[in-house]
Amino acid sequence: MASSVQEVSSSAAISAASAKQVDMKFEIVVIPVSDVGRAKEFYTKLGWRLDADFAKGSDYRVIQFTPPGSGCSIIFGKNVTAAAPGSARGLYLIVSDVAAACSELLARGVTVSEIFHGASDSFSGSDEPYLFGSKRVPGPDPAHSSYRSFASFQDPDGNEWLFQEITTRLPGRVAGDTSYASVADLVSALRRAAAAHGKHEERTGQADANWYDWYALYMVREQSGEPLPE
Repeated sequence: MASSVQEVSSSAAISAASAKQVDMKFEIVVIPVSDVGRAKEFYTKLGWRLDADFAKGSDYRVIQFTPPGSGCSIIFGKNVTAAAPGSARGLYLIVSDVAAACSELLARGVTVSEIFHGASDSFSGSDEPYLFGSKRVPGPDPAHSSYRSFASFQDPDGNEWLFQEITTRLPGRVAGDTSYASVADLVSALRRAAAAHGKHEERTGQADANWYDWYALYMVREQSGEPLPE
């Protein structure tokens, strides 16, 4: 009897383990370049973290960089990909403030496009398409909606990057605890919460002594895509 019970328990444990989805963390994108040294200089100039620069003889070299706050890195080098240099497209860098992101790159001497948003007609742009294949309209999204404001830049080979501004995620896009990739992102979230809380106090006509509770609820819901408090 004890053996049968143990076998049933083991079978149940195996079924439960099989049903659990395995985490799959997307961590590397390969960037095809023609001049490894030039590419390394460019991505260093961006202020990205250099994680590795490994060579094996004269025929193989791999370099890895990680953008600030990113869980995904890029690699490039010699004999790491057969893709044509400059053929990488639609490389998205998600930022909470696209204007600030552009200003930082400009301060580093990197050419960045003007901020733009999309129109509903066909694509019209000089460098790369973006997510919705829409025509670029100068300036940020008039409603300052998440997912709708962009800017773009290229590395020396023409691999094409896009900044996309996201402050409020759509429902279900963020799992787990609320977190921020950097101090700057946390400060931006606090500023948005402060502005929304100011409107909340205007509506209620009184000061909110428990403003910190309201801030916390606002910031957690903003990241998870839940309805924001009023």
